Amino acid sequence: MISLLASLAMLPQTTVSLIPLPAQMTYGSGSFEINERTTVWHGSDPESAKWIGRYFRPSTGFKFSESSAQDNQISLALASNLDHLGTEGYRLEVTPKAINITAPTETGLFYGTQTLRQLLPPEIFQKTAQSVKWEVPCVVIEDQPRFKWRGIMLDVARHFSTKAEVMKFIDTLSVHKINTFHFHLTDDQGWRIEIKKYPRLTEIGSIRKETVVGHNLPRYDGIPHGGFYTQDDLREIVAFAAERHVTIVPEIDMPGHMVAAIAAYPELGDGKPAEVFQRWGVSDRVLNTSEKTVQFCRDVLTEVMDIFPGQFIHIGGDECPKTQWKNDPAEQERMKQRGLKDEHELQSWFIQQMEDHLHKHGRRLIGWDEILEGGLPKRSAVMSWRGTSGGLTAANLGQDVVMTPTGNMYLDYYQGQPAEEPDAIGGFVPLRTVYSFNPQVAGINQGNEKHILGVQGNIWTEYMKSYSQREYMAYPRACAVAEVGWTPQPKRNYDEFLARLAPHLKRLEALGVNYRAPKASDTPSGSWTPTMLKPNWSEVSWDISKAVAQSGNYRITFVYTGGAHRLDIQRAEIWVNGVMQKQDVHDGTTGGSHRANQYRIDGLNIKTGDLVELRAMVRPDGGTDSSGNIYVERV
Repeated sequence: MISLLASLAMLPQTTVSLIPLPAQMTYGSGSFEINERTTVWHGSDPESAKWIGRYFRPSTGFKFSESSAQDNQISLALASNLDHLGTEGYRLEVTPKAINITAPTETGLFYGTQTLRQLLPPEIFQKTAQSVKWEVPCVVIEDQPRFKWRGIMLDVARHFSTKAEVMKFIDTLSVHKINTFHFHLTDDQGWRIEIKKYPRLTEIGSIRKETVVGHNLPRYDGIPHGGFYTQDDLREIVAFAAERHVTIVPEIDMPGHMVAAIAAYPELGDGKPAEVFQRWGVSDRVLNTSEKTVQFCRDVLTEVMDIFPGQFIHIGGDECPKTQWKNDPAEQERMKQRGLKDEHELQSWFIQQMEDHLHKHGRRLIGWDEILEGGLPKRSAVMSWRGTSGGLTAANLGQDVVMTPTGNMYLDYYQGQPAEEPDAIGGFVPLRTVYSFNPQVAGINQGNEKHILGVQGNIWTEYMKSYSQREYMAYPRACAVAEVGWTPQPKRNYDEFLARLAPHLKRLEALGVNYRAPKASDTPSGSWTPTMLKPNWSEVSWDISKAVAQSGNYRITFVYTGGAHRLDIQRAEIWVNGVMQKQDVHDGTTGGSHRANQYRIDGLNIKTGDLVELRAMVRPDGGTDSSGNIYVERV
């Protein structure tokens, strides 16, 4: 497979390759060279200067002594006249004699320093001295983010990440000016946070005895999986993140996704013994809503708030089956006593109890978009994951929203053709799809745009056993998330982003990040949409002349990307100048899972200027709401 990095050389190259792209940048002439005599000056903010030494000393070998002399100097200073740049903006000016970073806040100075790192050769990210000429091009950058919430979520419940791995993950986020780390700490498959009042949560709930193999196959690996963070561990992670201007949003998922807690304390659920869930997916076993269980949740959140000082606490609220509540006479009686008409209102009542508790302590509740069902608690914020409609509804109700739709922001979905990628949960979210997302979706009423706090990519780890694989799924798609959240929409261009990404991958390599290099085959040769389909079997055609420009053997892959229905395929034919040349006839399926969705066409005879068509017999299953991409590659 040909890496896209080679083809990127043919794209127009920018003078500097910054990710995320700044809001405003003007090029000057000449450059500033950092050498052994370069000094640093911090004005009235000594905290900011430490990053120059920490980031630049290891790879340059220079001391960066403090000096107020203005020549050959890197200066960092707070400036009240830049308040228009907000709490995260900065100004960076590079001349042949000096580098000046000014900002209204320490956060801005930190981000200015990150931009300066990227203006230098990628070797600046190495941890040992490099023999490099450290030149910085002369530029003037005035920069600030588009959105206040630029986040990545990491699930450590399904597969545990060590404290050191989490810190490395956060440090890499900060390079990209991502300011929010959503820490998914609990789920059916594991409880990862020490709660002193309830020690069995980690004694029992942090360990599952084995894990299902593959996509819930009827066998298990027989290997125990566990791990948790002590409260001291978490405070250390919080301090590490805060130093890098990253806020941690902890998630304790409730009232569903609580089997690990129920295994530790069965009275929280239906009272029957339970084990930490060993399969993927959603369990029908959920919390009951008795006062004792509600108090348990309050107690847990109290300890969580004591560890995590950020404004938002995430309580999940997603995928909570109502079967247990419907079949439990005690829950039905509680609904009656509380004046609730159905189980959706019961969940809303439960969420409201948590919201009241958090509000009493000066915090805000955020949850997945299911918290809209049964009534959205006031003061809460919504994380819109099932598309953008939930976020649109919440924003138009005047409540804050983070956009994180599965079709654009689920980084656990395949990023390349499934046959060539590590096993994943399904779906298809390539780099281009991540980059194309605009959180300000159509339909937001005038004046409610301010309620779109920002954007977030999510990394669910059911199929990511190693930390290395979590990085592979995150990067470079997290780079695209960063630019979606930071860069003004009119300045974003995918091809130009790819040109900047090529040298940026060298930075990731220097940081020791396991990334996936984009491939030429990542770009689809065609696509299908609902309007192209009929309810029954029909032939659909695509012009693939650009993809099939020479003789040889080809592989055609159908990949579902969205909609309520899968697409079935009977055959794929290649027609050249109106004559069928080759075909592959077999039944294939692409949808929630892919089966035999690749078609092999060998021995094509193609001349320059030929019109090459793909004609396929297809049928959507149960309705025409199906969308997807078609990938053609020479093999």
